[in-house]
Amino acid sequence: MHDEPSLRRDVVLPDLGVGLTILTVWLVKTGERVAAGEPVVEVMTGPATVDLPSPVDGIVVEKHAAEGERLTVGQRLASVACES
Repeated sequence: MHDEPSLRRDVVLPDLGVGLTILTVWLVKTGERVAAGEPVVEVMTGPATVDLPSPVDGIVVEKHAAEGERLTVGQRLASVACES
């Protein structure tokens, strides 16, 4: 008997309209449960910081970027396994 693969949704960096964006701090840990709309990561773009939310209710199963890393638009930052 096989476990069904969980559906995953990614937190991606949207186009914030500025050139340089850096991941400043993770607001959640891998394995932590999050709600849709809950901030999971903070990024800095010039003088502003922006919290990026989870797209779904679920569990953060993987982080794809590190604190201090320069980011590009559309880059996957985290994967969230959707709760059924």
